[in-house]
Amino acid sequence: MRHAFGLILASLIAAIVIAGVWYLTASPHASHATTQTVAARPSEPLPPSAGKLAAKDAPKDPAKDDVQVTAALSGKPPAPPAPAQQKPACANPNALGVSRVVVIDTLGGPGFGFEQFKQFDFLTDKEVVLTFDDGPWPGNTPAVLKALDDECTKAVFFPIGKHATYHPEILKQVLTAGHTVGSHTWSHANLNGKKMTDQLAVDEVEKGFSAVKMAIGSDPAPFFRFPQLQNNPAAVTYLGTRNVAMFSCDLDSFDFKAASAEQIINTVMTKLDKRGKGIILMHDFQKHTAEAMPALLQRLKAGGYKIVLMKAKTTLQTLPDYDAALVKDLKLPAVSSRPIGSVVQTVAQ
Repeated sequence: MRHAFGLILASLIAAIVIAGVWYLTASPHASHATTQTVAARPSEPLPPSAGKLAAKDAPKDPAKDDVQVTAALSGKPPAPPAPAQQKPACANPNALGVSRVVVIDTLGGPGFGFEQFKQFDFLTDKEVVLTFDDGPWPGNTPAVLKALDDECTKAVFFPIGKHATYHPEILKQVLTAGHTVGSHTWSHANLNGKKMTDQLAVDEVEKGFSAVKMAIGSDPAPFFRFPQLQNNPAAVTYLGTRNVAMFSCDLDSFDFKAASAEQIINTVMTKLDKRGKGIILMHDFQKHTAEAMPALLQRLKAGGYKIVLMKAKTTLQTLPDYDAALVKDLKLPAVSSRPIGSVVQTVAQ
């Protein structure tokens, strides 16, 4: 009995061993199941781990990297990488361009331009800031914009409030072109005149900014230039409380006195070559200035000068009372608050 029991036990163990060997050699291994699943769905990319495993196990081809091997295994070439978004290229390969952009923190009302404000000397040798006053104006301002655009360069504009209400579409073009838009009072009044009161000066400042906002449809830059460069002390203090940067200039083109475009170019270049850098004051209101711009920009480039664009860190929030007063004074229709869908409906197309 004992011998018979031993034979039965030995037979049972042998059967188990044979079954185990058959299972290991004949049954598909679990690690192969993943590969087969991926191969069965060629429309989907391989998981990163499976791709690396396949590339590792495959024979190395020096002409191919792991990404190419993975694509071959999946049966579908990888999608090309999305192109990086780039700024539109300048159409003029030899354009003057913009060498750098500076952002101004206008907190407290800093002043720029050594004619009156001597605290912030941020320009390096051969750097120039182009600025234009008194626009927008038909013919002249668009011509200035075209000259700047042809050279892919930018400037700071200080429009008069009244002119902004006359030609808002032109001022919108200035903003759309990427230039900085500040303000130059409502009516170009001398804020340091004998009959100018503190309240009248504030009215000129705030109404001017409100007019610019109305024209461009958004808050302007907190940049301001005093008409005739007459910086009334009380107005300087007020602008500081409004966190508005004040602008004078480093050199004046005196284009409003010039008899020709050539005279403007010679005046600017003579002063600039002597000084070596600076904020240039011009007027897009003047016809001769518009005529001078293409040649002047070429002279700046030939002289090795570089353009700096000044932008503000924040915009200026205009005062609601002046916004409302301007709408009333100009007798503009009230703006409807109804959604466009309730006003305009397509009935046939």
